[in-house]
Amino acid sequence: MRIRAFKGLVPVPTLTAEVACVPYDVVNTSEAAALAQGKPRSLLHVDRAEIDLPAGTDVHSDIVYETARKNFEKLQKDGALVRETEPCLYVYQQQMGAHKQRGLVAVCNVEDYDAELIKKHEKTRKDKEDDRTRLIDTISANTGPVFLTYRDEAAVTALVDAKVKEAPLHDFTAPDGIRHTVWRIPGGEAWTKAFGKVPVTYIADGHHRAASAARVGRLRRERNPKHTGNEDYNWFLCVLFPANELKILPYNRIVFDLNGRSKEKFLAEVESKFGLEKEATASPSAVGRVSMYLDKNWYGLRCPIDATADPVARLDVSVLQDKLLAPVLGIDDPRTSKRVDFVGGIRGTGELVKRVDAEGGVAFSMYPVTVAQLMDIADAGQIMPPKSTWFEPKLRSGLFIHTF
Repeated sequence: MRIRAFKGLVPVPTLTAEVACVPYDVVNTSEAAALAQGKPRSLLHVDRAEIDLPAGTDVHSDIVYETARKNFEKLQKDGALVRETEPCLYVYQQQMGAHKQRGLVAVCNVEDYDAELIKKHEKTRKDKEDDRTRLIDTISANTGPVFLTYRDEAAVTALVDAKVKEAPLHDFTAPDGIRHTVWRIPGGEAWTKAFGKVPVTYIADGHHRAASAARVGRLRRERNPKHTGNEDYNWFLCVLFPANELKILPYNRIVFDLNGRSKEKFLAEVESKFGLEKEATASPSAVGRVSMYLDKNWYGLRCPIDATADPVARLDVSVLQDKLLAPVLGIDDPRTSKRVDFVGGIRGTGELVKRVDAEGGVAFSMYPVTVAQLMDIADAGQIMPPKSTWFEPKLRSGLFIHTF
C-alpha cells in the first residue's frame, strides 16, 4: 500500500475545537445548522453549506457548492485554517470512555482504490456520490478523511507507541464527550516505509468519500493534458487504523408489527427456527446469538450458521433476515420496507425497549459484526447487508485537510 505525507491545511490550535466538526453524513441540514450555530469557523459551513442559505434551498443546487467554496476560502483568509510548511503525516487518537483507537493520517492513491488494494464492502448511492464529487471538485480539497483499517503491522504500531509519548498538536474533547488528540509527523519517511509492508486496506467507513475522491482524480486527469500521476489530485485523505483497535457497535432492528400474527404464534415460529431462551440479557454475548425484545420481555435466539456458506450468508444479520424477518415478518427488502427501522448501537438497548413499549412490534439486539468478518467479505468481493456495522467514535472533519 502506498501512503504519502501531504502539505495540508490545519486549524490553528486555539480554534481547533470550533473548526472540527462531525462528518457531513451523520447529520441532516437542520442538525448541521444547530451544531454550527454561533460557530462561524465550523467546517460544517463548507461540508453542509446549505445551512447558510434560505430554508428550502435545494442541497444540490449551484449556489450550495459556490457558497462552500467561498466559506472555505474565508476560513483560510481569516487565519482559522493555515498551511503546513512541509509535508506531514499525523497520528490521530480518539478516546470514547475507556476505549482508545489510534490511526495514521495520510493520503492514499486513487489508483490503489481502483485496483482494489483499498477494499470495499458497501455499495454507494449515485446521488450521494455525485454530491461529494462536486464538492471536492469545486473546492479542490478533501475535508473529511476516509476511515480505513488494516491487519496490524508491528513496525507501524511501534512508531505510534513512541509518537504518542510526545506533546500533541491538538487535544480537545468534543461536546459528545469524545476526546480527539493529534500528533504531527514532519516528513514521515520511516512511517511510509513501514506502512509499505501492509498489502491491502479496507474501508471501514466513508465509501462515498472514497468513491468521490477517486472520481475527482479521474476527472482532473482527463482535464490535464500534461498529467504525470504525481499531482495531488491523485491522492485523497485517509485515517488508517489497525484492526485490533477498532470498536464496532451493533446495528439493531425494530419491526413495527408481527405481520398479522398473535404473540403466541410468532413466538412458536421463532422457537422452531432459532430456539428460545427466556429472560435473556438485552445484549447478546457472542457471534451467533441475538436478543429479541417483545411485550416487555427479552428472549435469546441462536442463529443456525452454515459453516459452508459464504461470508455474507454467515452473518447474524443475514441469518435473521433470511430465516425470520423475510419469511415470518414479511420484510422482503430491508432497504425499502417502511415496517422496519434500524437503530445504531450507540443508542443502547434502552432505545429498543423505549420504542417497542411505545410503538409496539418487536426489536432485535445484535452482536456486533467483527472486523475479521468485514475483511472476509471485502476479500471475497462481496457486499455487506444494509445497516450491518456502526463504527464509533466517528472521525472529526477539519483537523487536517488535503488540497490539490
